[in-house]
Amino acid sequence: MTTNTLTFADLGLPQSILDAVTDMGFVNPSPIQQACIPHLLEGRDVLGMAQTGSGKTAAFSLPILAKIDAASRHPQMLVMAPTRELAIQVADACEQFTKNMKGINVVTIYGGQRYDIQIRALKNGAQVVVGTPGRILDHIRRGTLDLSALKAIVLDEADEMLRMGFIEDVETVMAELPEDHQTALFSATMPEPIRRITRRFMQDPQEVKIAATQRSAPDITQSYWLVNGFRKNDALLRFLEVEEFDAAIIFTRTKTGTTDITELLERNGYRAAALNGDMTQQAREQTLDRLKSGRLDILVATDVAARGLDVERISLVVNYDIPLDSESYVHRIGRTGRAGRSGRALLFVEPRERRLLRNIEHLMKKPINEVPVPNHEILMEKRREKFKAKIALQLEHHDLEKYRVLLEDLFTADQDHEELAAAMMMMLQEKQKLILPPDPEIRSMRGERGRRDRDNRENPRSAERRGGRENAVDMDLYRIEIGREDGVEVRHIVGAIANEGDINSRYIGHIKLHDTYSTIELPQGMPNHLVQHFAQKARVLSKPMQMSLLGPASSATNSTPYEGKGRGRGDRDRFDRNGGGRGERKGFKDRKEGGFKEKRFNDRGRR
Repeated sequence: MTTNTLTFADLGLPQSILDAVTDMGFVNPSPIQQACIPHLLEGRDVLGMAQTGSGKTAAFSLPILAKIDAASRHPQMLVMAPTRELAIQVADACEQFTKNMKGINVVTIYGGQRYDIQIRALKNGAQVVVGTPGRILDHIRRGTLDLSALKAIVLDEADEMLRMGFIEDVETVMAELPEDHQTALFSATMPEPIRRITRRFMQDPQEVKIAATQRSAPDITQSYWLVNGFRKNDALLRFLEVEEFDAAIIFTRTKTGTTDITELLERNGYRAAALNGDMTQQAREQTLDRLKSGRLDILVATDVAARGLDVERISLVVNYDIPLDSESYVHRIGRTGRAGRSGRALLFVEPRERRLLRNIEHLMKKPINEVPVPNHEILMEKRREKFKAKIALQLEHHDLEKYRVLLEDLFTADQDHEELAAAMMMMLQEKQKLILPPDPEIRSMRGERGRRDRDNRENPRSAERRGGRENAVDMDLYRIEIGREDGVEVRHIVGAIANEGDINSRYIGHIKLHDTYSTIELPQGMPNHLVQHFAQKARVLSKPMQMSLLGPASSATNSTPYEGKGRGRGDRDRFDRNGGGRGERKGFKDRKEGGFKEKRFNDRGRR
C-alpha cells in the first residue's frame, strides 16, 4: 500500500476516533502519523524526531486516546508541554479527537491559572491531563494529581523544555511514574540531555525520524537581510508592505521589543498586538482569538510566548532579532508552513551576527538566501497596484452616480477631468505616497574599500594628496544642543552617533564642545530618516540631541576623527584614555566583518 493511498482507517484506530478525524477534514495521515500510530497502538515506546508542524499531536494523541478506559476516572494519559499555549492546543486537539467517546474528560494544568480551578477539575475525574512540567510537579507534591495508574506519558517538544530549564522537573515527574507505562517523546532536535532521558526512562524505543525532504516538511521559503543602509524598523515596514501574507508573527528577543514594534506597526496602519510573558493568561488567550478570527493580522512575540501556536492564517514569520540558538529558529519558523501549507520566513542579520546565521544554516543543512530591502520602485509598484484595486472596487459602487453629479456641481464644465483626478489622487495618498524619491545610494563597505584600494594603486598621487587617509569624504557640520554645562564629553557624543545611527566610527569627524551646545562633522548625504532620528529621538546622557544641519564643513578634507577642538588637547587625550583616539581605545570592540573593520562601544563606552 503506498503513502499516497494510506488513510487513517488503515491504521487500526477505533471508529469513534475515525469519525472525529473525518469530521475535522483529515483523510491521509502524515508520515510521522503513519510511522508512530501503529507502534503506539501496540504499546511500544516511541522516540519521534520531526520538525514542528509535522502533525505529531495527532501522531501521539490518536493511538493513546484509543486505549483510554472511560469507566476509570483517574489519569491514564499525561502530556507534558513546555508552554501553556502548547498545553492548551494539545488539550483542545484531544477534546476534538474524543468528542464521540462518552465520559472522557481532558484537564489542562499550567502556571498562571488558579490552583482551585485545576484541583476541582482533577477531582471530578480526568482520564487525560495536559500541562507544563512545573505545574504538574506542583500538583504531584500537593497530592492533587495521582499518577499511580497512568498508562502513558508524552513529552512534547522535549528540546524546548530543555532549553527553558524544565528538564529537571521532567526527570522528577518521570521518576514518580509506575513501572508499567508507555512513553512517547517528541523533539525537533536531540541534544545529549534528551538522549539521557530516553536511555533512563524508555524501554527499547522505536525511533521515528522524519527527514526534512519528506512531504511533511514545512513548505517554508527562507531568506535573510543583512542589516545595512536602513534602520531595522524602516526595513520591516518595507518588507511587510511588499510581502503577501494573511497573518504574520514577528519575533523579538525582549518583551520591550514586542511593545515597541507593535506601536510602530499600529502607527503605520497595521492591526498588530504584542504577546509576551507579562500578559495575563486571559489577555493572551483573547489576543490569540483575535488572530484566529481575523481581527488581528500581526503578532509581535518573544520565543517563549509564541511556543506551540498553530494558527492556520500565519503565512509569514519575521525574525526581527536573530535567535541566539539555532534550535529556536527552527521552532520560530515552524509557526508557518504547518500541515502542508506554504509559508515564508525572513531573518534580519546584523553584520556581527553572521556566525549565528552560519549556525542556523548548519542545523538546517541548507543555505539561506540573502535578499535586499525592497527599493522605492518596488514600493511604488505595490502601492499603485493596491490603489488601482481600490479604485476599481469603487467603480462598482451603486452610489457612484451621486458623486458624479456632485463633481459637476463643484467644478466648472471646462475643468479638465484628468487634472481633477490627479489632484484627488494626491489627496488620497495619505502616508503611502504613490510617487517616491529614489533611495539614497547604499554602498557595500567591502566594495567601497576595494574601490579605494584600486584608485590608490592606479593613481598614487591622488592618494598622496589625500594625505594617506582612506576615508577623506565631504562632510556636513551639525549642531547638537548638548554642551560642557551638561557634563558631556567627546566620547559620549561619539558613542551616541555610532550606536544610534549605526555609523562606522571612522566617518565621524571633528567634534567641538561649547558651553551650551556642540558641533560635529558627519558625512554628506546621510539618509533623511537618520537625520530626523538624530533631530527628534536620539539622546546623549539622557538629554535630547536635537541635531540640526549648519551647512558644509569647510575643513572636511583635513578633519581628524574625534578631535575635540573646544577644549584643546585635553579633550583629545581624555578621549584616547576613555574609549576613542589611539592605542587600545578602551571601551571599543573591534570586529572584522565582511572585509572591513567596524567599531562598536561595549558597556564601558556607551553613553
